[in-house]
Amino acid sequence: MGSSQAAVSFLTNLARAAFGLGAAASVLNASLFTVDGGERAVLFDRFRGVIDDTVGEGTHFLIPWLQKPFIFDIRTRPHTFSSVSGTKDLQMVNLTLRVLSRPEISRLPDIFKTLGLEYDEKVLPSIGNEVLKAVVAQFNADQLLTERPHVSALVRESLIKRAKDFNIVLDDVAITHLSYGMEFSRAVEQKQVAQQEAERSKFVVAKAEQERRAAIIRAEGESEAAKLISDATSAVGMGLIELRRIEASREIASTLSKSPNVAYLPGGQNMLLALNPSAR
Repeated sequence: MGSSQAAVSFLTNLARAAFGLGAAASVLNASLFTVDGGERAVLFDRFRGVIDDTVGEGTHFLIPWLQKPFIFDIRTRPHTFSSVSGTKDLQMVNLTLRVLSRPEISRLPDIFKTLGLEYDEKVLPSIGNEVLKAVVAQFNADQLLTERPHVSALVRESLIKRAKDFNIVLDDVAITHLSYGMEFSRAVEQKQVAQQEAERSKFVVAKAEQERRAAIIRAEGESEAAKLISDATSAVGMGLIELRRIEASREIASTLSKSPNVAYLPGGQNMLLALNPSAR
């Protein structure tokens, strides 16, 4: 009887000890939190509100129920968003912007108070679109291509300044895509076609001018030749011309004699040439 009471007492004490150890372990586990590498924590106290100091990497203590940690990722993260903006000459441009952002560590409590954990998703798309529209409106559509480094620099400078107002640090800002609307692309194509037609017209005009000059030079040459022949005939008589006429007649007669067809001599001579030379 005494041994059974001792066993019951031992088991009861063991259960109490186990319960006490379990409760102590639960309290200890609730009193600890871990901050991984590349992260920072902000503590919220039920009585004092958000504590101004941030908590660094490692394992830390807190008061259970009274305090609660909120973990921030402070590593640089990429964000990409698109915008449709109007240029100075009223052309619509599609732009894609990529930024690398991270929170300002010393201002994490303020970020948590005003924006919460998803601060970047709430701020960056809105200020990015605002800055893109403001900068693009300062340039014509063709200047966005010819002066792209200058446009990127203006976007970067303006966006970094705007993000600083929200305690966000931007490590890099870049325009990754730029395209125009269908109407502008069609207008550019029509402009290129018009330029090609203008160049072709210039070539046609230049060719006609060269042909005109060649005709003038040829006419001047023929006129000079006729003048020289006239001067020569005036000086030495018509003997050379008569010789050329005789040679031409001889050549014509030779050609007609070899022709199998019937032909009539020019100049009113109605002598019929036969098919062979013996018929003449």
